[in-house]
Amino acid sequence: MDSGFALRAPRNDQRRERESGGRTLPPALELADQANTRREIVMQQVNTNLVIRNPFGTMDVPGPDDSDVMNYAAAATLSGDAADVNAAHWADISSRADPLEGIWASRWNGGADPTIAGDTPEMWKQGRAEIRVAGNRIYLRFDWDNGRRHGLIDAVREGADRLVGKYINLTNPAITRPWVGRVVDAARIDGCFPEGRLDFRR
Repeated sequence: MDSGFALRAPRNDQRRERESGGRTLPPALELADQANTRREIVMQQVNTNLVIRNPFGTMDVPGPDDSDVMNYAAAATLSGDAADVNAAHWADISSRADPLEGIWASRWNGGADPTIAGDTPEMWKQGRAEIRVAGNRIYLRFDWDNGRRHGLIDAVREGADRLVGKYINLTNPAITRPWVGRVVDAARIDGCFPEGRLDFRR
């Protein structure tokens, strides 16, 4: 029995009007709008496939084992002795039972940070750090300038005490540097990059 309220599929022009937010689009604009929608969907799909290596969930250090790193590592030396600038105890963070993972203090020099008034290359930029270990890779995330600036090191173990990798400035990702470290003990990691030092203590 016909009740007079039979359901009908919406006409194409009605569907187009709803999908365009109440506007009736000319055919050319409608095709462009559909293309944009498809492009947005593809971009979203690409973004969901991103894989982050480091355990902090930040952007990864690009090419932590590239030729710049290997060339610097071949020439960089860290004695790990009492005469090293990182030998004096300057951190006030207690050690944990874990040999490396946990909270550390960090400091670096060798460059002037233009965002810090009066900074010079010789001045230490000190902050807090956290180290996490994933297999044979060690990730050292640190900050300075009272937490306003952030960096990440992605390094691989070479032998018992040598670390070789790269640093990225997470606040300004255009800045990357090779980095070499030496694990002196569970409370001291000496580190250097081409322009200066980047050390860790607790």
